Amino acid sequence: MSRISLDYNAFESTPVAGKPFPHLVVPHFIGNDDLKAVVSDLPAMKSGGSFPPEALKLTPRVAGMIAELQGPKLKALVSEKFGLDLEDAPTMLTMRGRTREKDGRIHRDSEAKLVTILLYLNPRGEDWASRDGCLRLLNGPDDVEDFGVEVTPAEGTLLVFPNGLTTWHGHRQFVGTRYAIQLNYMATGRKARYELRRHRLSSLVKRLPFLG
Repeated sequence: MSRISLDYNAFESTPVAGKPFPHLVVPHFIGNDDLKAVVSDLPAMKSGGSFPPEALKLTPRVAGMIAELQGPKLKALVSEKFGLDLEDAPTMLTMRGRTREKDGRIHRDSEAKLVTILLYLNPRGEDWASRDGCLRLLNGPDDVEDFGVEVTPAEGTLLVFPNGLTTWHGHRQFVGTRYAIQLNYMATGRKARYELRRHRLSSLVKRLPFLG
């Protein structure tokens, strides 16, 4: 299995930012050479929405990277950085390949998701010069232009934030290719169990050939 090097040293040396809510941004969490290899291996996702990895045909390189992301090392680092007890937290991972007109609306993630981790697998290019599709960490729920931090969804950038009452985020409308992996550490209550069951059902349904 081809191995992708994740920059855990950069993660450890990056301080947690406090505004507009606690978060961590690690540029080049995947180095440029590895990113090129991953991008060339990414599965085609002709439709929008989130895909569980089980529903996609993944190369050994991409499958290995996903397995490592869900492993104990990253979870331990996130726990330490944010002072969270995540030892027993289940993981839920999905992939996106296309962004639609309706995507990026201002929202907070479900309370069933203790932590959200986003890894962006796009090359930096003219697509992001307009800043459309760049994720914004917002000061409130009302205006996507009222943001504290903007993250370009490219070049192996990793974004991590614990979910809470003020973790509003979104982006300007963007339609096109926008590869991202979303990893969540989940709570263990009823709502979280429901989301995990739905996630598993989605992986089964999206394997069906008529969905491509």
